[in-house]
Amino acid sequence: MWVYTRAVRIVNLNPGDDVGASAWWLDFGGHRLLLDAGTHPKREGRASLPLYDRVRGEELDAIAISHCHHDHVGSLPVAMRHFPKAHVLMSELSYFLVERVLHNSVNVMIRQRDEAGLTEYPLYSHDEVDDLAARFQGFRCNREIEWAAHHKTRGGAASPTLEFHDAGHTLGSAGIMVRGARQSLFYTGDVSFGDQTILKGAQFEDVTADVLLMETTRGRHVVPPDFSRAAETERLLAAIQRTLKRRGSVLIPAFALGRTQEILGQLALWMRAGRLRPQPVYIGGLGRVFTEIYDLEAHRTHRQHSNLQLHEALDLTVLDKNQAETMKLGGGRIFVLTAGMMSEHTAAHDLALRLFGDERHAILFVGYADPDTPGGRLKISHTGVPFFFSDSGGTVTRVCEVDQFDLTAHANRDELLDLVETVSPRVVVLGHGDPVARAWFAAAIHERHPKLRVVQPGPGEAAEV
Repeated sequence: MWVYTRAVRIVNLNPGDDVGASAWWLDFGGHRLLLDAGTHPKREGRASLPLYDRVRGEELDAIAISHCHHDHVGSLPVAMRHFPKAHVLMSELSYFLVERVLHNSVNVMIRQRDEAGLTEYPLYSHDEVDDLAARFQGFRCNREIEWAAHHKTRGGAASPTLEFHDAGHTLGSAGIMVRGARQSLFYTGDVSFGDQTILKGAQFEDVTADVLLMETTRGRHVVPPDFSRAAETERLLAAIQRTLKRRGSVLIPAFALGRTQEILGQLALWMRAGRLRPQPVYIGGLGRVFTEIYDLEAHRTHRQHSNLQLHEALDLTVLDKNQAETMKLGGGRIFVLTAGMMSEHTAAHDLALRLFGDERHAILFVGYADPDTPGGRLKISHTGVPFFFSDSGGTVTRVCEVDQFDLTAHANRDELLDLVETVSPRVVVLGHGDPVARAWFAAAIHERHPKLRVVQPGPGEAAEV
């Protein structure tokens, strides 16, 4: 009888030593699985891709996607081109999102090619996405799925399986349990253990595994002892109320998938309770698309306010580029616009330039913005002090209010340390975080569990576990 005897081999295909492009090559007893196929948000062209050349010529059985943010799924068509026999597995909710996410990526790449002369773009086409979609499969959480090629099983041995577990990060996000005859591995993906406005926290309570592959995004972030999400949302409400009272406009830059819907949900609840007056909320077109999917799939989702339909509870208006450049901003308006980092040539970026010079207005951040992006530079700017905003915006001086609110969809570091305790692995593999974040986790895990092996493979490096 053929049995699994080989160690699990993990190759980190992220091209950078940071959050970067999530992609993990897993050799599990002779079966090969790719966990995620992202793109690096701070790189362009082929430099943004995972290191697929590192495993060129290898046979791949399947690709499993944790969720549909670009740093986890943005290079999926490229991965499928490299591995044409691999089938693609994801949660059923991600299945309803993935094609729209990839088609939007094509649109963005075409725009970058035309505006910035990036001739490598697009890395894949609309037609290719359409052709590849037949290989996508969506599955409910907590269902074991055989993923390995049947010709690789021997003597009736069971094929290895995987199972999705709701990760609470965004619609469709999942941790992935991989089981073989002798080894098991759990991949957290991006995870939130606390309830958000709409989504409830991760359902990882009963997960145990030999190997834990864990995100470390917030490893350098210390949570104040008196912090609460409820208090932070109240602080956001107060900022919106005072801006509207002085007849200014509020801009909330937000990622189209996840953060936009969570903020819209909070606005809807405040308006329903009479804490904000009902008024139109201006959003981006892609944000509207994902908001409709949140509404349509509410019955399948582990969520709060299951009867809250955002498109019914709010007067949502899609803002086009011309409106962002010409509409009057006085009188108090609310904008929740795609591009959480306020990238150039987006409505959030262009609207911000109009808000900077008027102290009535406010720009309120509710998520992460990389320091090297326009949003990141704006977050650390000071009132009345010139700062470089972007290539197209140049150096500007802002007098409008700017503030940030910790409404993250990522687990804090203490919660992830508790997860290590729950999973009780023999080995922890650290990824999806910068070097300082991973170093903190390595030291903290060693202090709690001195005998536990902690592994941090660098870009293109392999680890036997």
